[in-house]
Amino acid sequence: MSAFNPQSRDEDGVGARESVDVQRPNPHWALVAAILGTSMTFLDGTAVNVALPVLQRDLQASAAGVQWVVEGYALMLSALILVGGSLGDIFGRRMIYGAGIVVFTLASIGCAAAPNIDVLIAARCLQGVGGALAVPGSLALISASFSGAARGRAIGTWSAFSVIVSAVGPVFGGWLVQTFSWRWIFTINVPLAAIVLAVLVSRVAESRDPGASRRVDVPGAALAMAGLGALVFGLIRLQGQRFEPLGYAYAAGGTLLLVAFIAVERRVSAPMLQLTLFASRPFTIANLYTFLLYAALGGSFYFVPFDLIDAQGYTPAAAGAALLPMTLIMFTLSRFSGGLVDRVGPRPLMAGGALLAAAGFLTFAAAGVGRSYWVAIFPAAILLGFGATAFVAPLTTLVMGAVPATHAGVASGINNAVSRIAGLVAIALLGIVLTSIVGGSIQRAIGRAPISAATRAVVERERDQIVSGAAPHDIPSPVQSALVARTIRVAFAQGFAIVMLICALLAASAACLALDPSLRRSKTAPPPAR
Repeated sequence: MSAFNPQSRDEDGVGARESVDVQRPNPHWALVAAILGTSMTFLDGTAVNVALPVLQRDLQASAAGVQWVVEGYALMLSALILVGGSLGDIFGRRMIYGAGIVVFTLASIGCAAAPNIDVLIAARCLQGVGGALAVPGSLALISASFSGAARGRAIGTWSAFSVIVSAVGPVFGGWLVQTFSWRWIFTINVPLAAIVLAVLVSRVAESRDPGASRRVDVPGAALAMAGLGALVFGLIRLQGQRFEPLGYAYAAGGTLLLVAFIAVERRVSAPMLQLTLFASRPFTIANLYTFLLYAALGGSFYFVPFDLIDAQGYTPAAAGAALLPMTLIMFTLSRFSGGLVDRVGPRPLMAGGALLAAAGFLTFAAAGVGRSYWVAIFPAAILLGFGATAFVAPLTTLVMGAVPATHAGVASGINNAVSRIAGLVAIALLGIVLTSIVGGSIQRAIGRAPISAATRAVVERERDQIVSGAAPHDIPSPVQSALVARTIRVAFAQGFAIVMLICALLAASAACLALDPSLRRSKTAPPPAR
């Protein structure tokens, strides 16, 4: 994501279970390890999107290939994050967290050294596996090392650093891309990982849950990964294609595999997805709300850097800083928003927050090409900042309060996975809309433009890059090059506007869900300390 990252929400997903500690040294070292480790994933999550337009040009990648840089990571993380939390309970949270950091770091080295887009995608998928092991382990380490009020303060400290990293990530990432190379975004993980591993080995106690089921839901994880992977692969294949049988076949097959996943989860003794929790109507409504709203957020923030850098002409550093006001608003007002939930309940805040987000997307839709940042982008960032501040705290409270306290951690993990899957699917679906509009608009404009046959050949040859807003650099005539670049910028802005309108519709639909009468009766007490 750009400035807003769903990873900054509760990342637990392992359940509120009691730990058995072999030893208990200074627990603050566990907090240090958790903060630094998750900073790696947050930094990559917020900084990589800013680098996408630049690495696309550097690696001569297609629009679909660049999408897989984000989708590959999100796919593995979404499918395996609940399993990663379970493995920590069974085999030791420190061990699994450390293993995740090692895998994530090795994959980061692979990303930094990738000679082409295919290697980069493979390394990003491996990063997702490492993230699935490390992300749920961060809060599990804190929960195992602290107790009572100290645990709440530690989680608050972790959350504050998460917001700070989410805010700094795009700016820092943009600066690295502009000053050095996009590869430095991944290289920076190596020294951070070395510190985390040193702290884990020397200062953090091992802990595990003796009551946890020893069974790992391997069939469920395999079906979730295969189903989501096939669905997303099929949707990306359909981008820019008038008729692509293989794309439809993969999308249909992925859907069937996800249906099979639900069937399997009903029967296994230790499912990664506890379907019984959805018997609670507020819990179901909360997750539908999450899916719609985070589809809008995840999908939109993937395309924003392309609009800023390729269509608007921003530098990577400026693009990274463009949405910083949103994160600053969230950081400043999040405590006030959390206290407001107790007084007014979740419904008005969730509905109002989603409507403010919808207004932000509508503002993006009107951005056009070449308008001032203060007119086109800044108002959208402000609206999204206030919107996210309004809905994040009540949504988390609603999810935790809609199920028994003993299932609060599992409920949080499910909701976290839903938010990730929403972004995963939305990027692929919105990509179909964007490439269709941009490709068609460019084809019509170029067909009418007074350009040479050689220039037309360049445009056709580089069509896969052009549909994501990147203008070709090998047109020999400066006049025709400028004309083609302007045509591409305008076409991309038109497609971007339609995508933002769809995101606004998704957010408005989420606002309607928040008015469901069952939410009025939901608990609004803060979630129990874990």
